[in-house]
Amino acid sequence: MEHGNTEEMLKHIKIYIFIFLSLAVLTLVTVWASHLQVSHTMHIIIALSIATFKAALVALFFMHLIAEKKAIYGILVFTAVFFLVLIFLTYFTNMNMLRSPLGY
Repeated sequence: MEHGNTEEMLKHIKIYIFIFLSLAVLTLVTVWASHLQVSHTMHIIIALSIATFKAALVALFFMHLIAEKKAIYGILVFTAVFFLVLIFLTYFTNMNMLRSPLGY
């Protein structure tokens, strides 16, 4: 094995170990956050924020998306925005239904 390949492999191993440790720490942060005395809504926001960050680390490094072209990121951003629009559209529609005097 060439010397350059060994250095490259060690670099990747260090990155994977760092990501693993980051995911382990974020898991501990999630458990710690579950014991906070905050509202139920805030628990959900905190947990989903941590989970989103963990999912991003997995996708970027273990699925090698960090080295992909900008087109992949464009599709990913479009998908995320579309998902959020659908979620908020459903939420606001549901909120209007709750405020309607007739219930619909």
